[in-house]
Amino acid sequence: MMVAAIKKSEEIGIPTTIAIVDAGGHMMLLERMDGGRFHTVHSSTTKAVSAASNRRLTTVEGAQGQNLDTLHAIGLSLAAGTERWTAMEGGFPIFFQGQCVGGIGVSGGDWEQDQIIAKAAVDAIGADNKA
Repeated sequence: MMVAAIKKSEEIGIPTTIAIVDAGGHMMLLERMDGGRFHTVHSSTTKAVSAASNRRLTTVEGAQGQNLDTLHAIGLSLAAGTERWTAMEGGFPIFFQGQCVGGIGVSGGDWEQDQIIAKAAVDAIGADNKA
């Protein structure tokens, strides 16, 4: 996964940080590419943890799939813990045979680039991003 994410980041031409966590949100791998901004370490980690915990892509939707306005997205992040939930795109859960085994978070590009990179990593190992 990490190799595929770095390769896709290089193809796009942006230095990213990639975090891969297990199903419990524990860090397994973290890579900040040369030139990657240091704040992306926290945001990629939060995306990975949030995706694994919620078992869905990170997005501006709440736990029930409802669209959140900015105030509610911030409130949910503060209630859950800023290191545990984010509305920023770029976090994908990792599923094998319907079982969530972890999450990946990518930060450094715009939200579409982060999603493209995360999807490439999940696809590279034959996993799904939903049950």
